[in-house]
Amino acid sequence: MDLQFLSTFNPSYHPIKLYARIMKRILIFIVGIACLSSCKLLVPSLMLKTPKNYQYAKDSSIYKANEYKISANDVIDFRIYANGGFRLTDVTTQQNSSFSNAASTTVNNYPVDFEGNVKLPVLGKTHLAGLTISEAELALEEKYALYYNSPFVIVKVTSNRVFVFPGVAGQARVVPLTYQNTTLMEVLANSGGVATDGKAYDIKLIRKNNGKSDVYHVDLSTIEGLKFANIVLQGGDIIYVEPRLRFAVLLANELNPILTLFSTVLLAGTTILLLKH
Repeated sequence: MDLQFLSTFNPSYHPIKLYARIMKRILIFIVGIACLSSCKLLVPSLMLKTPKNYQYAKDSSIYKANEYKISANDVIDFRIYANGGFRLTDVTTQQNSSFSNAASTTVNNYPVDFEGNVKLPVLGKTHLAGLTISEAELALEEKYALYYNSPFVIVKVTSNRVFVFPGVAGQARVVPLTYQNTTLMEVLANSGGVATDGKAYDIKLIRKNNGKSDVYHVDLSTIEGLKFANIVLQGGDIIYVEPRLRFAVLLANELNPILTLFSTVLLAGTTILLLKH
């Protein structure tokens, strides 16, 4: 401790009062610096912040009962049967042109590339991204009609998933969309709901759309929020619940080590000053 610093105070000042006075000035200084700092200092882990008056996406069609749409990086289970499926002959598993009457149990997984194309038997690269399951099945049946008699196509997405950040650190989850038309409320429920420190009135739904990310604002704090709850999620969607920041607790955690150090040093300096007097 620099005794010259302590000598700037009145020598007759009581050491305890001197100690309290110095601590008060230091505390005011540190708190002032912290208040002038941004959230990056107190909460460096905060993600996906939006500036004030941010313009969220306004596509009202997502609030309607929409079907799941195939997207890039999905993996689909594709099967095609001849004769309208009557004979249950899986053309995709045949090793020759002769058909069997037995249905195949082989799973046929085909990835959707980043351009939205799937490499399928006979057809080769076929664009399926942006189509619902029923639309994809109908489109493929029309294409395969050139090669097979009354083709019957079944398509199922097997790898679609969403990312959920419930509003508390360390509890983010990757949730698989087991059913094709899984809603926002179902995924939140499967993730344990909104965390205690999460803001139910400030939820971001981030969705990729034609190479860019659309950000929708969701408010589930009131009964009117049911229109948001029924949003059908798409593969790759991000659900981010804005966390509630407890600045008093965060500030105390940040300042506690510093104050402990200053307290120890000042106490030592005050003790030395007492011994000299």
